[in-house]
Amino acid sequence: MKKRKKLSLPPGTKIPEHIAIIPDGNRRWAKERSLSTFEGHKKGYQVGIEVARACRQFGIHTLTFWGFSTENWQRSKEEVAYLMRIYEMFIDQHLAEAKRDGVRIIHLGRKDRLPKRLIEKLKKAEKETVGNTKHIFNLALDYGGRDEIVRAINKWHSKEKITEDEFAKFLDTAGQPYPYPDLIIRTSGEKRLSGFLPWQGEYAELYFFKKHFPDLTPADIKKAILEYSRRERRFGK
Repeated sequence: MKKRKKLSLPPGTKIPEHIAIIPDGNRRWAKERSLSTFEGHKKGYQVGIEVARACRQFGIHTLTFWGFSTENWQRSKEEVAYLMRIYEMFIDQHLAEAKRDGVRIIHLGRKDRLPKRLIEKLKKAEKETVGNTKHIFNLALDYGGRDEIVRAINKWHSKEKITEDEFAKFLDTAGQPYPYPDLIIRTSGEKRLSGFLPWQGEYAELYFFKKHFPDLTPADIKKAILEYSRRERRFGK
């Protein structure tokens, strides 16, 4: 196994508990290199693994990765099928590593439209890592912010008024120690959130990279964390 490069942050760095990533630009990266869309997703998958490892080394407790949105079903059947296989492969290849590194895997999103085999693998990963507390890896598949809120409302059966704290118990991130991202990163030059974690990300700091996700490096994550550390968060005060 290739030895991982030791990553660190300067003393005194304010480290976010939760980073959420919108990994945009796989297809554009591939197009710019005259490669197939599938090659872009393959490269993005490899980068995603390295970014997740880097976040753990930097001391990030919770990492949320938006792998497939509710709108992504509009893509071709071939591309969708390829993406589903990638996430099956992720669990097959990295579940043991997650267990070793104390990572709890949690699926955010709908569970009624994903392929049965992928759902079974997600459930297996969730079950076998449920006792891990050192890190959380939220994998958002078939996830949309409005969809999450609607699903949460449909779980609420009482006619009594509901508080924000009570409502949060019905969201996909319910029960997590750090459900609200401190920092949301988006790649590929897009400066919007596209409905990603609208409830949880209300006060998240935002960082946008011009580069496409397949070009992202651990050094870029470090750069975003250092920028976050310099910001003053007032939460409306």
